[in-house]
Amino acid sequence: MEERLRILLCEDDENLGMLLREYLQAKGYVADLFSDGESGYKAFLKGKYDLCVLDVMMPKKDGFTLAQEIRTVNSEVPIIFLTAKSLKEDILEGFKIGADDYITKPFSMEELVFRIEAILRRVKGKKGKEVTMYKIGRFTFDTQKQVLAIDDKTTKLTTKESELLSLLCAHVNEILERNFALKTIWIDDNYFNARSMDVYITKLRKHLKDDPSIEIINIHGKGYKLIAPEIEAKTK
Repeated sequence: MEERLRILLCEDDENLGMLLREYLQAKGYVADLFSDGESGYKAFLKGKYDLCVLDVMMPKKDGFTLAQEIRTVNSEVPIIFLTAKSLKEDILEGFKIGADDYITKPFSMEELVFRIEAILRRVKGKKGKEVTMYKIGRFTFDTQKQVLAIDDKTTKLTTKESELLSLLCAHVNEILERNFALKTIWIDDNYFNARSMDVYITKLRKHLKDDPSIEIINIHGKGYKLIAPEIEAKTK
């Protein structure tokens, strides 16, 4: 039986905290709830957590301070901030500390779980073996040479095209979250990078048009999905 993932949940709003804990547990996670940053930090030192969900405004120790202290103990554990603040300065502060995501209240439970799953997929992918070749329908995609081939036609991809196609292949027939792709490839999910990614998506669609069974579709408000009937991955 697969071990359930553990989440450190720090939220000083008692009602919201209990709702979040119950929802995360219903989704199969083990969620430990704490109402202030100090007790949350003590719990982190004692337990082994796969991800932290931290409210920014908490008594005794705020979320930013807690995250900094957690980072001194474990530099890799994913951190998501929950906050009523939407100021750009606060969001930038969160990412400077090392946040993996930042959710502004109010938000839906489904959105939080979606973001948690996206982050955990990324972390799991980093720990896995490097994929050197994908077989996508009739195409072969060499990730190291950045070459996409079908029949006797080969296309040399740019680095960004190759990175984006690799992400789409890793999430084939699933939603590739837009913000996740931007932060992974462009580091920053600002307006100009978002427009740039749209251009690369258009280019990839043109590169893949020779196999009509493959398409990249837009998922409104979320991201993209690579639809492919068959995909194989070869690793080192």
